[in-house]
Amino acid sequence: MKRYFITGLLIWVPLGITIWALNLIISTLDQSLLLLPMHWRPEAWLGMRIPGLGVILTIAVIFLSGLVTANMLGQRLLQFWEALLSRIPVVKSIYYSVKQVSDSLFSGNGDAFRKVLLVRYPHPQAWSIAFQTNLPGEVGQHLDAEHVAVFIPTTPSPVNGFYFFVKKSETIELDISVDSALKYIVSMGVVSSPEKPAIPAHS
Repeated sequence: MKRYFITGLLIWVPLGITIWALNLIISTLDQSLLLLPMHWRPEAWLGMRIPGLGVILTIAVIFLSGLVTANMLGQRLLQFWEALLSRIPVVKSIYYSVKQVSDSLFSGNGDAFRKVLLVRYPHPQAWSIAFQTNLPGEVGQHLDAEHVAVFIPTTPSPVNGFYFFVKKSETIELDISVDSALKYIVSMGVVSSPEKPAIPAHS
């Protein structure tokens, strides 16, 4: 009985979590329909709510935004919008901080998460997976040895974590991709790939 019950859990738990996550994403994106006038919404002319139409609208808006800003006129409109935001003190700080992160993560030539490293954290006898990021020049000038900036994500939510500066000689560079490392973190080590040799970082 116990074996059958566990087998059933192994089938339904991943499926249930997948459905829950998709429902959360679709429900969130469907909120974009609220931006439309009441008489333009699908409920008004279809007489019923169809889940997922907000996803289509969101994708269309994102695509059209990229299409418009790809030309000269769109670039000028974007510059005008950013200049307008730069005049609002609090909004300016939030907007440009988020913009720098998103540009680095989504652009093809970004410098986000250059390498996957092992660093000693949270104590000298323990190791944690970390991602090498950018070391600010003004910080490097005050450090007496070659340091690297690392982001140590938390498990199972890698969007949260800690940002540290550590000696490069005290890190180990791993020969794995950022995607693989994120899978390890999200799955808490349950999902893994065949072992690859680690490459020690040289000072």
